[in-house]
Amino acid sequence: MGVTQHGRTHRLDLADPTLREWTCTVLHSDPEQGIVLDRSAFYPGGGGQPPDHGVLLWQGVQTRIVGTRKGDDPYLIPAEGDPLPPVGTEVVGAVEDDRRTRLMRTHSGLHVLCGVVFRDFGALVTGGNMEPGEARMDFNLPEVPPDFKSRIEELVNAEVAADRSVATRVLPRTEALALPDIIRTQSNLIPPDEQEVRIVDIVGLDVQADGGTHVASTAQIGKVQVVKVESKGRANRRVRVRLVD
Repeated sequence: MGVTQHGRTHRLDLADPTLREWTCTVLHSDPEQGIVLDRSAFYPGGGGQPPDHGVLLWQGVQTRIVGTRKGDDPYLIPAEGDPLPPVGTEVVGAVEDDRRTRLMRTHSGLHVLCGVVFRDFGALVTGGNMEPGEARMDFNLPEVPPDFKSRIEELVNAEVAADRSVATRVLPRTEALALPDIIRTQSNLIPPDEQEVRIVDIVGLDVQADGGTHVASTAQIGKVQVVKVESKGRANRRVRVRLVD
């Protein structure tokens, strides 16, 4: 599995996260296993970011895509009862725009949160999860000041308003791991056999290994509200956030 190739599927989503429609060919089609495409802009899920939804359009019909099962190839999961395009069919793939865009904004917002907490409190991430427009992130943070919730919200939104560029690049594994603080989680989650590492850089704030989709600048995230800060053990704090539209 590579950064731009997942089994037989070329990953268009990582090359251009704004792409929502494209043509491709069906390589595998099975009601149980799912559908494999030669080119796909469907984000298959991973790193806390859920898989995309959307449709495949072919020969006057559509197949709704409701998720992805990852394996040697990314297997797109069709909606129950929908027709499946046969192997060899040329189809038009279309990602559900609102869901993907909100997930991109949410994911980039979590990177801003991570950057602020690491910069100002020295805390590493111990877990996280997101849905469109809302998310949580856990930090190894034994002590927090009484005004932590309001301070974090203010600091995060200041970085959002700063309109920092969000850039991605791919580096050889050894070069990527030589970057200072490139792993912002307590455990190194990069697979040991992965020879290329995708880097997401919120310029001037946060640089880390990441395989998800992001907006082009922090201003596109929009306002972030810190909903709650919870204690999840002696040294673990959970920060829940949501986008304010």
